[in-house]
Amino acid sequence: MRATAHHPATRALRAALVCAVAVVSGACFHYTVISGAPASAQKIEIPWQKSWVFGLVPPDTIQSQAQCAQGIAQFETKHSFLNGLVRGITYNIFTPMHPVVTCASGPVAR
Repeated sequence: MRATAHHPATRALRAALVCAVAVVSGACFHYTVISGAPASAQKIEIPWQKSWVFGLVPPDTIQSQAQCAQGIAQFETKHSFLNGLVRGITYNIFTPMHPVVTCASGPVAR
């Protein structure tokens, strides 16, 4: 018997292919902003920072002034596989992210 578009095995194969493409295309996302100041060992990490509706409703502001007296050397935002999985399950209504703030150890070199 030849597989056609109406055969259950063909539909199952197409569904598996669509799921595989969705998982691969929903890979981790990552970006970094560097201020030029020397980095210290102190970091502020929030693994499940809450954002809503495709990120249109932004997460709360990270209050780093108290912990980073010399300023910020680097700001990094990651979207892990688990963040992406939750984002996919909720149809992008809840879009968590993982920001990491690296404190500076001194001023920006001029």
